[in-house]
Parts: sequence; structure tokens; C-alpha cells
Amino acid sequence: MPRNRPGALRAAQRIRHRPRRWDTPAPDRIHGLSARTSLAIHRYEALSADDYVFPGATAYALRRYRAFLSPPGRGIRYPYLDDCDCPGCSLRDVRHARDLLGTALRNLPPRARAELARLVAALDAVYLARTLPDPFVPARREWRPHVWWYRRLEGCRYAQSGVI
Repeated sequence: MPRNRPGALRAAQRIRHRPRRWDTPAPDRIHGLSARTSLAIHRYEALSADDYVFPGATAYALRRYRAFLSPPGRGIRYPYLDDCDCPGCSLRDVRHARDLLGTALRNLPPRARAELARLVAALDAVYLARTLPDPFVPARREWRPHVWWYRRLEGCRYAQSGVI
């Protein structure tokens, strides 16, 4: 019986196991991440069944998290709830943006997870330094009191923007 060449065997395997085709084009790189990690995040968002995960959600959450921590100085920052519950508006609450980043970290492949985790860990350190702990979280909050970024003092949206 004749033997198949190794190259012919590999070619047959490639034909049977074609990679998935994506309906949406490849995204732009997310600031601070490699192209490979940005593509892994794009694939995760495209395949996710979660209502709050949509194409570009992770990049938007990362921008929102950075923007919350970016005002100069050492002033204390207070996260606040947003009135709207739609997926796009809910990311105005920095804690929800951090939730979305945590979900992405759990669902990414190991290499992309490690790169995003390094970036988020640096932002988490700034978040801990610029917010105050809330000693009354278990009494006041029924929803996710065990997550550390929800255990920080909450503020008012109008006091943050300087409207009052």
C-alpha cells in the first residue's frame, strides 16, 4: 500500500478544518494592546451571546476606565450610577466598564488575557488610590457587594462634572 507524504496529509487537514469567517472586518488596534490581542478581543465580542458585549465594547470600556482616572491631580474620584440601562449608556458607570473588562479577561485566550490583564491591573491600582472604600457596602448594596470595585464610595453624576 503506498504511503501518503506528510505534506499531503497536512494539506488535507487544512482543507477539512477551515478557520471561521468573520462577518465584520478586523478592528483597529486598541490603544495600548497589540494587534494580536485586539483581534482576539474582536473575535470574543463577535461570538459573545451576552447582551452587554457588542463589537467595540471592550475598547470603549477601556477608554471609559482611563477617562475616569485621567483628571490630573490627586483628587478623590467617586463612581456614579447612570440612569439609562441600555448597553451603550451603561458603560458610563465606570464600575460597569470594569465589569465588562473582567468578563473579557475571563473569556480571552491565555496570551491575550495576560496582555489585557497587565493593562487593567495598572488602571486598577490607580482606581484604588483615587477612590475611597465604602464601609457600609453590605448594608446598602444587594447587587454584587463582593466585587472590590463596587466596594468604593459612590458619588453624584452632577458633582463629578462640575454642574452644581
